[in-house]
Amino acid sequence: MNSPVLFPPVVSRQQKEQFAQALALLQKEALHDLSIDDFNHLKKMERWGRLCSLLGYGTAWIVPNPLSAFLISVGNLNRWANMAHPILHGGYDSIDGVPHRYTSRGFAKAWRRMIDWPDWFLVVGWNQEHNRLHHYRLGENVDPSQLEKNMRWLRESSLPMWMRYSLVAFFACIWKPIYYSQSTLRELRTLDAKKRKDTNYQAITSKSPRCWSPFHREGQKYWLQCFLPYFVFRFIFIPTLFLPVGTSAAVSVLITSVIAEIFTNLHSFLVITPNHTGDDIPRFDDATQSKSEFYYRQIVGSVNYRTGSNVNDFMHGWLNYQIEHHLWPAMPLSQYQKLQPKVQALCEQHGISYRQESVFKRLKKTVDVMVGKTTMPVESAQTAKVDVLAEKLEKIH
Repeated sequence: MNSPVLFPPVVSRQQKEQFAQALALLQKEALHDLSIDDFNHLKKMERWGRLCSLLGYGTAWIVPNPLSAFLISVGNLNRWANMAHPILHGGYDSIDGVPHRYTSRGFAKAWRRMIDWPDWFLVVGWNQEHNRLHHYRLGENVDPSQLEKNMRWLRESSLPMWMRYSLVAFFACIWKPIYYSQSTLRELRTLDAKKRKDTNYQAITSKSPRCWSPFHREGQKYWLQCFLPYFVFRFIFIPTLFLPVGTSAAVSVLITSVIAEIFTNLHSFLVITPNHTGDDIPRFDDATQSKSEFYYRQIVGSVNYRTGSNVNDFMHGWLNYQIEHHLWPAMPLSQYQKLQPKVQALCEQHGISYRQESVFKRLKKTVDVMVGKTTMPVESAQTAKVDVLAEKLEKIH
């Protein structure tokens, strides 16, 4: 396994500050441009997703088939990536005329969970794990989505490479209920323990068998609030609706639903995991100290995929605008299409690396890191101090 290398500080503090000022102007323009049209765009994406689900289930009862499964899968991903993701960030909170259920305060809350966003994890857990920790501690050791850290067990194992790649492929098929659900619960338990000032919270939130056991409090929350509600909804309730057509129709829907779930896991793994991982993406060993540094890290610590059209962006779950999304999480989806070329141009102007590649190329880079074939560079506090010292010496001379 390769040793970590330092990510060279090629951008000065002054450059970062000037860049942050330019980004602030872009943000101001975008916020001024917000209108009900942005919400109407979201509604269009919602209709596309619902149409996929309708066509999928509308044909799944005939015979189990991959086409129906794919359509159901796209509908499932749409509820997460194109709907829940921007709404829970507050992307539509400040637009006049937006119904309460499409705001961060009303979406998927209480009884609306299975209507707005039926999935393997709790909304409150997602908010803590993703919206707070991942977005504001990007690439640090405390970032729950820092893949190189999370996959250390595999990277440092003695397994042959072919077996490591095989394990990643299997993991991609089941990662939402197995990894993401537990990860969000773990961060919730950590937050709760800190609020109680429980000094032993590390033991409570560790990746222990208790998190999976239905006989312990930690495991009960997983089974009763995360796993079973979604399992019953997707694999019992929906197939049962087709019993009037016949038992074979219900069984066909059940089998197709299982295939669709695998497709959803694979699709979401494809568009989510490569966003911040690769041997050309740095991780950070210290916390952000300034707003300009925060902006800089969101860009160099993220990567975009191909962008440009509603169909393309819909299939990428709008995660192809990861750089712009990390700069401004609380923006409507439609604004990212307008901001992307402007941000890219600013990066070129200020000498800041802006990465954009095919999602499949990024997946290869990501999996190579996961199995230990490559290593992410590190941008450390020490390199930042060297950068500041160089600026001072330059001014003296």
